[in-house]
Amino acid sequence: MNVLNVVPMPSAPPPPLPNFPHVTVLLRETIDALEPAAGKTYVDATLGAGGHAEAILEVPGTRVLGIDRDESALALATSRLARFGERFVPVKATFSQVLEVVNRYQVGKVDGICADVGVSSMQIDSPERGMSFRAEGPLDMRMDMSSGETALELIASLSDNELADVIYKYGDERRSRRIARCIKQAESAGELQTTLDLRRAVVRAVGPARVGGVDPATRTFQALRIAVNGELSELAELLDAATRAIKTDGVLAVISFHSHEDRLVKTAFKERTLWAPLTKKPVVPTDMESIANPRARSAKLRAARRIEPSELFDDTTDWEDA
Repeated sequence: MNVLNVVPMPSAPPPPLPNFPHVTVLLRETIDALEPAAGKTYVDATLGAGGHAEAILEVPGTRVLGIDRDESALALATSRLARFGERFVPVKATFSQVLEVVNRYQVGKVDGICADVGVSSMQIDSPERGMSFRAEGPLDMRMDMSSGETALELIASLSDNELADVIYKYGDERRSRRIARCIKQAESAGELQTTLDLRRAVVRAVGPARVGGVDPATRTFQALRIAVNGELSELAELLDAATRAIKTDGVLAVISFHSHEDRLVKTAFKERTLWAPLTKKPVVPTDMESIANPRARSAKLRAARRIEPSELFDDTTDWEDA
């Protein structure tokens, strides 16, 4: 049975996160899609530091259920949003549990859900999380550090070929066989404990980064993080649950950061008996936002209105990307 908690009380405190370091991505565009209004209830399914939730709650009379599996993020957002009193309810859960959360708090179907999927800047910038090779930390990568297997445990449980498949599938890494072999060799030699150990194994396999190029370990770290946290299956379950959690004319707004995530959202919104997309193409950050927050550059926002099967919809519209 899944356990959903309000204001979690962990037995051992998780690593602290910096105070409000996360810059909310596509904030104005997400709020424009949701159109929050008094008397309506929304779910921020990936609460993080609470930026999207705060913008919704700034509209008087709104209510937000804020979901996150990360206890540190929940504590941070709860402090930030305390001024809204009972209009904000923090919930420890995964975003795939959105329907359970809505049912638990007996709010009926909600007027909108937003989700900023993937890893947050706060988690990337915390060495204890082990999600980045820019600082040494344990090979953990879990968003919820109280449960599930770590990246190191996942690597140990996989064969060379299985690890290569993970790296190729979730990282689009063409050199996955060579990389997996070097990672497993490092593990067997007792030389794989930290994020920098993992990066060294990748560099041994494919060589150092070219000047000005992407670090060779980027795709491998992405792939392992996605696998550890079940990010794509979580997103698929959220998209399915949202069809039952959002009322007619309510809006689902999803911000994704890589092609696997965006493809899932795009495919879900093609179901014309359930969703009417609000834009023909995904909304992307402005040049100004990308310069101010380089991590926003790959973000794509897709939003759609929940419709009933009886509603007419022009199926001749082309919703493909340019």
